[in-house]
Amino acid sequence: MNGVTPDPSDPIRDGDALSRLKLAQALQRATYAIAWERAWPNLARLLTVVGLFLVVSWAGLWLALPSIARAIGLVVFAGVAIAVLFPLSRFRWPSRAEALARLDRGSGIRHRPATTLTDTLSSQDPVAQALWRAQRERTLASIKRIRAGLPQPRLALHDPWALRALVMVVLVATFFAAGDERAMRLGAAFHWNGVLAPTNVRVDAWVTPPLYTGKPPIILSAANKEAAALPASGPLAVPAGSTLIVRSSGGSLDVVVSGGLKEVAPTEAAPKGTNEKHFAISGDGTAHVRAPSGQPQWVFAATPDRAPTIALAKDPERQARGGLQLTYKVEDDYGVTGADAQIGLRTVDAKDGVKDGVKEAAARPLFQPPQFPLVLPNARTRNGVGQTVKDLSEDPYAGADVTLTLTAKDEAGNEARSEPFNMRLPERLFTNSLARALVEQRRILALDANKNSDVYAALDALMIAPELFTPDAGCYLGLRSLALQLEAARTDDAMRDVVKSMWAFAVTIEDDGVAGSVNAALRSAQDALKRALERGASEDEIKALTQKLREAMAGKVRDLARRAEQNPLGPRQPFPAEVQLILDKSIELKQKTQNATPEQLQELAKQQDALREQLQAYRKSANNRAKTGNDGANQSTRDRKCGS
Repeated sequence: MNGVTPDPSDPIRDGDALSRLKLAQALQRATYAIAWERAWPNLARLLTVVGLFLVVSWAGLWLALPSIARAIGLVVFAGVAIAVLFPLSRFRWPSRAEALARLDRGSGIRHRPATTLTDTLSSQDPVAQALWRAQRERTLASIKRIRAGLPQPRLALHDPWALRALVMVVLVATFFAAGDERAMRLGAAFHWNGVLAPTNVRVDAWVTPPLYTGKPPIILSAANKEAAALPASGPLAVPAGSTLIVRSSGGSLDVVVSGGLKEVAPTEAAPKGTNEKHFAISGDGTAHVRAPSGQPQWVFAATPDRAPTIALAKDPERQARGGLQLTYKVEDDYGVTGADAQIGLRTVDAKDGVKDGVKEAAARPLFQPPQFPLVLPNARTRNGVGQTVKDLSEDPYAGADVTLTLTAKDEAGNEARSEPFNMRLPERLFTNSLARALVEQRRILALDANKNSDVYAALDALMIAPELFTPDAGCYLGLRSLALQLEAARTDDAMRDVVKSMWAFAVTIEDDGVAGSVNAALRSAQDALKRALERGASEDEIKALTQKLREAMAGKVRDLARRAEQNPLGPRQPFPAEVQLILDKSIELKQKTQNATPEQLQELAKQQDALREQLQAYRKSANNRAKTGNDGANQSTRDRKCGS
């Protein structure tokens, strides 16, 4: 043997290539095992230091330390890590001879079998060659027993107290204890900008509640390293929807938030030379300024905006002219900004909707139910009682069974509804029987377009005996026109026109054609003046509207006088005492309107309506007396009114 060590991976000329390949693989495993045994103890020390750093971070120690302490702690950990890694600088990769020696030890066979397989024979002596071949055959037979074995770094010799196991257990515990704040707590170790920040850095923080709350801003800190103005009992209560503003006068600004706080874009640019961040507070949460350092952690408890409440203070009342008066109570923590009244048809029970064993089709209204805003005691009412009067006497829903619901809203968008109230909507009172019949059929058609055939049948029935029900030719022609218009109506818009025509015709019959326009003009003038007073119109506009109201009231007085002259007793006969009192009162009211205020004009208009009703009642009773005491048929025909 010449002592030359050949490469076992080279092709074998003697036919033992497979054995040499297995030897090469075992030799590679032995090399890796020796390298792992040499490097792992130092790597284990480094991992122990890293684990200890994570334990300290996830435990929240950095959050409790000032910036200078964080910097010192981070430098200490870095120094320990470098000291642990220093022995790795002497690390050397295992040589081939060391790997062969490990294989020889691992085989458990004497005479170094792995090393023997790498020897070669240089002698040409036949006897020596025979001995060489015999020796290789015995070695190859034992090649299966050559093993590199598992690495044995013997960490117990380097860590006799098993500190690595203790660090691992605490690491797992702090991992779960940190929860969602793991990244934030770990990053706190590297936020020690305050150590290098200039001394004139200033941090201001405050909470701005929503404008509608009327609350002033809450100052959290006035300068760097000052304590926050937090109550000692717990979190700071702020209205939900508030905005947290943090401003730094120099250096970088880093704010970490959690819970119901979310960063939003500033509404306006920050002052020059400052950094500013805005956070919307929608729920409970915390905020902490990490850079510049020295600021405490602020804890907020968001107080949600409660929904307003609204309820009827008393049952709705009918006014003299058919108006609806609502009295209601509203309440809200920051103030009600708007309220409405919503009216809908009363729902029909399942039993009531069945006729002759057949279920009726659902109603198809031609008009939307009336809705109107309510007057609030103040622009933003927190607790008060309001009152609204709305004239719905001309609405198609007047006289129908409805459900009244009041709604109230606040600035935050919260909405509340009152308990539904079932009622019959007030309507205008018609004394003429034909006018009453037309208004009733108008309401039936307006609330259910499917009943147009029933309404047509009713109109046709009123024209069966004109000499009894509609002796006046104009009334008969008006009914005929309405019936033809309804018969030709094929769309909802056409039927809506029929509804309007029925109302106009009923008012004409009731008011004899003249008083209707007078009353409409008076109501229009009153409504215009009322709207102008509510919106705070100019003095010139109020004067002009007041003058129009005086003119309308003067026209109403003239109409009352005209109608009084048409009493059944005849114009040449003196007025009875009752009629004379009414006329005197009308003249007195006319004189009062000359210098009346807008509020007084509204009161005078109500008195005029009362006089009109008294006059109509007297005329009705006079007509009855005249019909009873007059034997002449011609006189009876002249006194009979259309449809009465």
